[in-house]
Amino acid sequence: MSETRADVVIVGAGHNGLVSAVLLARAGLSVVVLEAADVIGGAARTEHPFPRVPGLGHSTGSYLLGLMPPELLKTLDVDIPVLRRDPHYFLPTRGDAYLLFGTDRESTRAQMARFFSPEDVAADDAMQAEIAALRDDLGPAWLAEPLPVEETADRYIRPALQQTFIDLVRGSVADYLARFDFRSELLVSMYAVTDGLSGLNAGPDDPGTGHNFLAHNMCRLPGADGTWMIAKGGMGTVSRTFADAARAAGAQIFTGTKVKQISLDSGAASGVVLEDGRSVHANVVLGACDPYRLIELLPDGALPAPLAARMAEVRRPGTTLKVNLALSDLPRFTCLPADAPSPFGATIHLLPYQDSPMASLRAMWTDVVAGRLPAEPTIEWYLHTTVDPSLQDEGGHHSSALFVQSVPATITDEQVPSYVEHLLSICDSYAPGSSALVADAFPLTPSGIERHFGITGGHIHHIDNTVSFTDRMPYATGIDGVYAGSAGCFPAGSVIGAAGHNAAMRILRDLGR
Repeated sequence: MSETRADVVIVGAGHNGLVSAVLLARAGLSVVVLEAADVIGGAARTEHPFPRVPGLGHSTGSYLLGLMPPELLKTLDVDIPVLRRDPHYFLPTRGDAYLLFGTDRESTRAQMARFFSPEDVAADDAMQAEIAALRDDLGPAWLAEPLPVEETADRYIRPALQQTFIDLVRGSVADYLARFDFRSELLVSMYAVTDGLSGLNAGPDDPGTGHNFLAHNMCRLPGADGTWMIAKGGMGTVSRTFADAARAAGAQIFTGTKVKQISLDSGAASGVVLEDGRSVHANVVLGACDPYRLIELLPDGALPAPLAARMAEVRRPGTTLKVNLALSDLPRFTCLPADAPSPFGATIHLLPYQDSPMASLRAMWTDVVAGRLPAEPTIEWYLHTTVDPSLQDEGGHHSSALFVQSVPATITDEQVPSYVEHLLSICDSYAPGSSALVADAFPLTPSGIERHFGITGGHIHHIDNTVSFTDRMPYATGIDGVYAGSAGCFPAGSVIGAAGHNAAMRILRDLGR
């Protein structure tokens, strides 16, 4: 890298940093993006992580695209090829009952009534209608600076749902789901896990899990109908699309270039110092890395004390385990009849259900808090190559993963092999012989996520999604010229891109552009 001066230096080439780079470069600013890793994308990567199956492409970190606002894609004038999953949810059991949720809503209703009850059908219809209304109302708020929860409700949410919105954001996912009088605890636990607990350091009764539930239901991409979609070619397609647009606008992106420190002059940004001793001078530095990495890069005491205290208070380590898998063939679920639709593009929910599923979720979280590995954790099982065969190798291997909620942040590398075997035995109990199909595995514990993707504490949302709106990391840090724009900012952790957009808009406004 020969650059020594720029208008803006962006630390981190994750998807948010790349979105910011597009917008700032198109506004006529000289933009330099510095990425410590040898590849762009942060956790939105397509990699080839399996030594035994080197030709198999795989989304090692984030794995679905759902929450990116369609207005952002229009503003950026980019097209990300996405594939609809139909069905999108598969809830198997160890007996002969199952649910396959897809575009055929009447089929879903019929399955619910047959395997659960007509009351569950009515409850699900009521919840889906309410969430759809909240999704439509809240959508425009995501591409603006955050407001306090009550002000957000007043400005964006229809009057009849304002208190519901406030209670959901501040409350627990368990309390929200209880409002609809589902009869099936298994159905309740499925929704609680996949939307309320995904990525959180929290249990189902904790305040703020309702916000995570709402955020995970903000899927507004064309054709999504509220569901998450597969990015063709893996999640690296998302990052590559943004990087191409940024370079076309004049931004320069450098990988393998680690920032050591953000420089301040008289309390204002003056650039960055790299690990190798070189400097890049700039009056604006945007931290697209996680907020805690950004804070570490600042001189001690530079961050305003109230913000530093708030960020310290909400800091949490990650408690998710992602077991990336290469499979030689497709598993076969005993609950599915031969003429059932293929479940393999769907999120496959493996949930403890022998007694009380919700009691099992609470017991699981008790284990995690105590530092114990749960005997039967909740597992979301993914197998996307049936929908996107472009990832397959010449041998026809399948890209798969177990996304495990929850594990203690203290899980060690030594514990991983036996625990992965245990998780695969759970898969075998639904689809016998699945473990024998594993050709290779690449597990990522919270500490592994930190090492591989550079995310502090291995928390995939940077800041726990129980923290919402103005309580997240602000775009303007209070230091002149230093900004934040990552998943730790509003609106939430995930591959959204709104934080990158909003941080760039704040910078342009502050520069009088």
